[in-house]
Amino acid sequence: MIVGLTGGIGSGKTTVLDLFKTIGNIATYNADVEAKKLMNSSETIRKKLINIFGKASFQDGVLNRKYLSKVVFSDKEKLRVLNSIVHPEVYAHLQAFVLSHKDKDYIVYESAILFENNSDAMCDCVITVVADESLKIKRVLERDQTTTAAVLSRMNNQWSDVKKTLQSNYIIENYELSETTLQIERIHNNLTKKRV
Repeated sequence: MIVGLTGGIGSGKTTVLDLFKTIGNIATYNADVEAKKLMNSSETIRKKLINIFGKASFQDGVLNRKYLSKVVFSDKEKLRVLNSIVHPEVYAHLQAFVLSHKDKDYIVYESAILFENNSDAMCDCVITVVADESLKIKRVLERDQTTTAAVLSRMNNQWSDVKKTLQSNYIIENYELSETTLQIERIHNNLTKKRV
């Protein structure tokens, strides 16, 4: 069983994913982390990125994330092109990951753009992590060296929480860690049909 995990920037998806790792016989897959690894290791992706976004896409053989982010988050068409290059490779990598983890109760697949790139179609159910916009912005500003305008620009390229939650099986309100943990345990028990 594949459980999709999504939420807007700053919602705390990765924190939720880390909590799932501690809960039982499950495997976790962070699409963003794996995409970054593939963007640095895949020669196919490297050639396409340089061809479309220029040599500045890589610095000393390493992905220039700052440059690419600046280019794609201010232009929805360029973001779509970037996703069309990276996501097929991530999808193939995920399929191999799923096959190698058949012994697990389920796999939690975290993706910020699960709905936007139609990855929800391969999930048996979807969890969306939500938080107030002001809190999400605060979290991202504390985590990244960025500006409020840059965070809002990225938010505008993602579906709203309302749109995501309407298509989700579960919603986690991520404010207090202890309460978030309880919500995860309830979902896990439901997915594995354990009684609390």
